[in-house]
Parts: sequence; structure tokens; C-alpha cells
Amino acid sequence: MKIVLKKTPKNPIIIEGFPSFGLVGTIATEFFLEHLKAELIGEFHYDELSPIAAIHKSKLVNPMAVWHVPSRNIVILHTILNVKGFEWEIAEEVIKMADKMKAKEIIGLEGVATDDTSGDVKVYYYGNPKLEKCGAMPVKESIIMGVSAALMLRYKKLNCLFAAAHSQLPDSKASAKLIEILDKYLGLDVDYHPLLKQAEEFENKIKGILQQSTKTLREADKKTMSYLG
Repeated sequence: MKIVLKKTPKNPIIIEGFPSFGLVGTIATEFFLEHLKAELIGEFHYDELSPIAAIHKSKLVNPMAVWHVPSRNIVILHTILNVKGFEWEIAEEVIKMADKMKAKEIIGLEGVATDDTSGDVKVYYYGNPKLEKCGAMPVKESIIMGVSAALMLRYKKLNCLFAAAHSQLPDSKASAKLIEILDKYLGLDVDYHPLLKQAEEFENKIKGILQQSTKTLREADKKTMSYLG
């Protein structure tokens, strides 16, 4: 597995949103791609993951790609693939890319399960205390998994935001809260007040793509079993 770049921005901030609980990172990065005029600058090349291609509105959706927002010098890692089992490999490539770009920091976007019924979305942070002034609370006790966990253990300049989600299903409300805090932290000037309606649209898009990819994998497994039988 490796990241192949067509362009190498210098000193960017990198935002990664790999699929996690509630798909909050995936939805949030999808929103940024469409609202910050991001351009495709690279992609992940791999043999380890399933070869899945998604088409949305007659356009090919790159399942694991690197995007750049020139006006803000932000690099966004966006993926719709389940990367379970390859977190260390992905983290290693992301760190290589960050070092090559001399990135200022990496910001991880994650979802965590909650049983809070108050209706308010709580966001926690690991890393820069400035995130507390933006509305996040420090993580006191937690178990972290996934790509962000691998980055935590191997990359010093990592800040991570964890949005409390109520379900493994796409949670646009939790994603919207992440975007609100990132907007304050990075000064993106994103109008996040009408975000929920737009986030729900992204939620439906991502949910549809993931459901279709899961169905495709199941059908492929059935075919494999029939060949063996």
C-alpha cells in the first residue's frame, strides 16, 4: 500500500476522516471536499483491500483519495472503504506523506459510542488545548481504535476530535458538530448553521454507497462459495 501524489503542498494541515463509529469522519470530510473547493492531488494504491469502485450521479467516486484546498492549504484524506486490518500500513503511509509535506499537524476525526439521551452532541479532543476553547472537552479515559489510534502511537503532531454518536449508522448531527468545532479551530469561514440538512444529504449518499459495496462483497462471497462447492 502506498500514497501516490500528483502534487505535494508544503506545510499544510492534514485532516483524516477514515470510517469509524457513525461514519462521522467520512461525512465531515465529504462536506469539506464540496464546500472548500478541494482538488484531487493523489490516491492510495493498494492490493490489500477489496477492489470496490463507486459511482454517484454518473461520476466515479475515488474510494481512497488525497485532496487539497489551496486557499487554506489543507490536505484532506477521504475514504469510503472499510480499512479494518490495515490501520498500521495506512498510518505509516500517512506519516510518510506528512513528513514529505512537512505538515504542521494531522487532525483525526473519529466517532465514539454514547448512551447520552440529552440530544446534545458532545465532542472530545486529544492534543492541542486550543480545541477546548472551540467547544471540545478533553478526553479523560477512553480506548481508541482504528487509523487514528495508529497515528497517535507513531506521530507526535496529532490532534484528534471524537464526536459522540448514537448509532453505527451514519450520524450527520455528530458530523455537523465536528465541522462546527473545526471551523472555529482553523478559521475556515464555513457556514455550519444550515449544515444539518446538507449533512443528511451526504449521509444518504455515503450510506447508499456503503450499502451497495457491502451487497457487492456478499454477492462475491456467494459466488466464491458456489465455485468451491
